[in-house]
Amino acid sequence: MGLNYIIQGYMLLQGKTAVITGTARGIGKATAELFAANGAELFVCARTQTDEYMAWAEELAEKNNVKVTPVFFDLSDSSAVDTGIKSIIKANKNINILVNNAAVSYGTALSMMSVQKIRELFEVNYFAQLQIIQLISKVMTRNKQGSIINIASVSGMEAYPGNLAYGSSKAALIYATKVLSKELAPFGIRVNAVAPGTVKTDMEHTRTPEQLEEVINRAALKRMAQPSEIADAVCYLAGDASSYITGHVMIVDGGRMNV
Repeated sequence: MGLNYIIQGYMLLQGKTAVITGTARGIGKATAELFAANGAELFVCARTQTDEYMAWAEELAEKNNVKVTPVFFDLSDSSAVDTGIKSIIKANKNINILVNNAAVSYGTALSMMSVQKIRELFEVNYFAQLQIIQLISKVMTRNKQGSIINIASVSGMEAYPGNLAYGSSKAALIYATKVLSKELAPFGIRVNAVAPGTVKTDMEHTRTPEQLEEVINRAALKRMAQPSEIADAVCYLAGDASSYITGHVMIVDGGRMNV
């Protein structure tokens, strides 16, 4: 069920402005919905503008009486990332929260994957994340406060056949989280990561049914997480309740890493 049902309506993020990437579905969408329910003004980022997405953003704003601004750019295009993030900064120079969520996944062995494909994955899962942090942390530095949450994965913490590219990119993001937590701490900026296990999102379609069953059975709870259960952890790290937490990787995996 998750804390989603408890913290909604308590306005834990009232007066804060958040930038969230990858909000078209899954964890990013659930995080945006929870943040809005807790009073945050949102810049919701996605790759493609659709009527369905725009209707969702409008409904989210109206339902929660908050401002929701959609921004569209492709994380594989560094120039587009630069333009998109700078447009956000121009619109609001009081960004309190950044959630780096957008990612892609290729689940195959190295022998079956080109190095170019790995480069493309790292461009989205790692380099674009650093680019966004670099731009937004400058604003946070001037404001002497901020909370950055990177959505990593337990895949970056364990070796799993066929998961070289995705797992390596998430391992790199986890390491970056720890380093940046030290670099940005003097400026009042906290940097943490959430490492989900298997989550019921479109990304799991990259696994075969047999692979999915195997990885679910490795979790103590024997099920996939709902995106809202990951959003709960993100909301905690975004708010003031976690004000003394930085450099932490919060594992939300149903006991997968403990069994």
